[in-house]
This record gives sequence, C-alpha cells and structure tokens, in this order.
Amino acid sequence: MLPRRLIAPLLAALALAEPAAARDRGAVRPQPPARLLNAVEALGQRFPGAVGISVRDVDRGWTVSWQGGTRRPQQSVSKLWVALATFDAIDRGTLSLRKTVTVRRADLTLFHQPIRARVGAGGLRITIAGLLDCALTRSDNTCNDVLLRQVGGPAAVRRTLTRKGITGVTFGPGERLLQARTAGLTWRDSWAGGDGFLRARARLSLAARRRALDRYVASPPDGASADGVTLGLARLAQGRLLSKASTARMLALMRASRTGPLRLRAGLGRGWTLAHKTGTGQELAGTATGTNDVGLLTAPDGHRYAVAVLIARTRAPLRARLRLMGDVTRAVVRAHG
Repeated sequence: MLPRRLIAPLLAALALAEPAAARDRGAVRPQPPARLLNAVEALGQRFPGAVGISVRDVDRGWTVSWQGGTRRPQQSVSKLWVALATFDAIDRGTLSLRKTVTVRRADLTLFHQPIRARVGAGGLRITIAGLLDCALTRSDNTCNDVLLRQVGGPAAVRRTLTRKGITGVTFGPGERLLQARTAGLTWRDSWAGGDGFLRARARLSLAARRRALDRYVASPPDGASADGVTLGLARLAQGRLLSKASTARMLALMRASRTGPLRLRAGLGRGWTLAHKTGTGQELAGTATGTNDVGLLTAPDGHRYAVAVLIARTRAPLRARLRLMGDVTRAVVRAHG
C-alpha cells in the first residue's frame, strides 16, 4: 500500500492525465473536403470503363478514392519503381549516376523507345543519369529495361517496394516479356531492334489476342491499386523513400516529363505544378487498356497531393480518357480553394 502522503498527489496527477488521454482517444483526424469526395465519386461513376482514382493529401494524410484498392495494369507507370530502385542503389553506394553502360541493338525492346535511333552497330555509351532521364521524361522502354538489369532485375525492384513499405503495388517481368505476354506471344530475342514482334502479333487471330488481353487485365503482373500508387508517391514527396538529393533528382525528372500533356497536366490551375509518370497499354478492336497518369500536384502555397488515375479497360475514345484525368486534377484544384 502506498503511503498516505503519496496518494493525494497521485490522484491529482491521474485527474490531470485522464482528460488529456481522452482528448488523444477522441482526436479528430483531418477529413477530405466533401466537394472533392463528391467530385471523385461522380467522375468514377460516370466514366464508361474500369477505372481506379486516388487522391491523397501528402501533408494532412487523408485519401479520397474511387475503387482505389483494385489492382489495375500500370504499364509505363511502373518505370517509377525502376527509378526508385535505381536511386535507392545510388543512395546505398552500389550504383553511381556517373556509371557508363553500353546499350546495344540486342537490348532494344518494342513500342516507344526514342533511344533506338541513337543505337548504332557499335552500341551507345550512356550514363545511369542519362538512362534515368530518358526513362522518366520520355518513357523510353529500352532505357527502362537497361536500368532494370543494372539494379538486379524485377526481383530487386520488388524487394525495394517491400523494404520501403509500398503496399498495393507489384512489378512485372520487364517491358519485352510483359508486352509479348499481353499480346499472347512469348518474347524472342531475335525480335530486338526489328519488327518481328509486330509481324508475329499480326499473325495471331483476333480471338487469341482477345483471350490474352483478357487474362492480362484480369490479373496484371504489373498491377497496382490507385491507393497503392499514391501511397508510394506521398512517401517519396515526404522524403521517406530516398535521400534528400535523390528525392530532389527523381522529382525533378518527373516534373520534366514530356509525355501526357493532355492528361493530369491539362487540369492544372495558375501556379500549380505536376511531377508525374504516364502509362499506356495495348489496344485491340476498339478496347484500350492501361491508359494512366499518376503524379504529385503542388499548389501555389506549397500544399501537395498525390494523384493516380488508372484506366484498366474501356471502349471510350482517347479524348474521354484524357478528359477524365484532367477533370480529376481540376477537382483537386477547386477543392483546395
């Protein structure tokens, strides 16, 4: 039993502590603006296709989403995670921005690869910094796959995502294998640098291609939820994923992106900025897959929002897909006031 002389002070301390504890238990978490909640729900409901939308307030912590927990194809949005693994390796001292590698004709992939014109018979010498620039600002598939090999392949990217606590995001097998499988083919190295993939895809029946595309959309190996993507973007913006220098470099490359000017960027207000990454999948018989844009919106007062729009499948024309993305940005701008 406590001495009587200690009981009174203890009771007084408990009396003071209890209201504080009660206040902690009843603390009100920041809530998203009702205007934004209504806008995102309306945009998701009206869009004629499978879409995930997520808006996460980087500074206050709330999230507004429409089907934000469903995994959808990322396509070139996944270049973000290759860049993240690359900068993480640089921070750990296992890779350097100044390291030079040779990109050869055998390294060429398919679809969008602006670097292709620069790769001659003897290859192209380029730094890791140069590869990051063309992968993030121009969405170059070959540059991305070369970076992927430099960091240790898809398994290394997946380990990075796990170590960084980015849930809801997976990573596929790389550009060549992913796109071939999506079309219903198995990649052949002899297709590098030529039109072998396109000719082989053209020989497939429409039914075979449709079955392959259906399998891909139903269970995308590069799948991510919109909420998972905005979680990763928010942590990047908060400096929780990379060093200060690497965070600044990665965000600068995302701000310099030349792709998708009519997607999220179309809805920017005066003084707002966007650091982003787009993604675009294959189309078949009027059905589009993986039309995406994700990024960090910064208001004139410095307030930040992570935004993701992932359109898994739709028959809506391109202008409708672009308008949806711009409308999501416009909704954030209006709600911010």
